[in-house]
Amino acid sequence: MPVYEYRCKKCNARFEKFVRSLSAQNVVQCPRCGSEEVEKAVSLFGVGGRSRSTASSSCTTGSV
Repeated sequence: MPVYEYRCKKCNARFEKFVRSLSAQNVVQCPRCGSEEVEKAVSLFGVGGRSRSTASSSCTTGSV
């Protein structure tokens, strides 16, 4: 079940909503003010775990 992030155009609140089906006509209302004037927001997600940067360790500064 996908989760979409929205921004209310009236009160500028950001919130998430679970969407059961992409084909269903879902009415999205702002939980703060109740407005239906909302737009999908661009959301970023993070992935847990350690990150290794090999770019800095593979670069060498030497003469050819």
